[in-house]
Amino acid sequence: MNIKVFITGASSGIGEYIAYEYAKRGAIIGLTARRKNLLEQVAAKCKELGGDPIIYQFDVSDADSTKQAIDDFIQKNNGIDVVIANAGISGKVDLQSGNSDQTNRMLSTNILGVSNTALPVLPSMLKQKSGKVVVVSSIAGFRALPSRSSYSASKIAIRFMNNSWRYTFQKQGINFITICPGFIETNMTDKNKFKMPFLMNVDVFAKKMIKAIDKNKKTYIAPWQWNFIVPLIRIVPDWLINFAASKKVQK
Repeated sequence: MNIKVFITGASSGIGEYIAYEYAKRGAIIGLTARRKNLLEQVAAKCKELGGDPIIYQFDVSDADSTKQAIDDFIQKNNGIDVVIANAGISGKVDLQSGNSDQTNRMLSTNILGVSNTALPVLPSMLKQKSGKVVVVSSIAGFRALPSRSSYSASKIAIRFMNNSWRYTFQKQGINFITICPGFIETNMTDKNKFKMPFLMNVDVFAKKMIKAIDKNKKTYIAPWQWNFIVPLIRIVPDWLINFAASKKVQK
């Protein structure tokens, strides 16, 4: 039986290349994003690779639209095997403007977008007594970073949230997997004007990410070098973070 996968943020970047990897396996793939024209292009390539894509256009911050799409996917395919909460936005926000719109939009997309995506699949997975909930966090989810308060906060929040769900449903047959990428070559990182350590090709990352999902890794960090750096990031003293901020070392 073909695996049934639902991916948010599938119009570009990590979500797009994850879709291609599942398409090669002949998966039924729910492709979601706000940009329908790009989704159609991804869907066409998925078909070429052997997949069976279904397009859903919505914003993950809209709980009703997200749930309607997920319910439709589950009903059409008699269940769901994997949901990948990948949609998210990055970038700096203007903290000095006095306007909270940018911060609220990022927090809404990156945090509520995950809960809006993951929670609607749980009734079906609990009934099946199987399934995988995959949340894409970041290495930024291990320590607050200078000039990235909203992004860091959102990635920390979803990492903790997914860990809590894992403990809550540990005996229900559902695997909760947290993916923490470093710098991956996507249109999101293309905007960065600084040197990005251990920058990884998105196609390579997608292959490694799916292997981690197959193995039910609780937390997967990539590229591998970050596995040694993350523990240090968590204990770095504030003065060093302040020094980094003064030198405008930003993510």
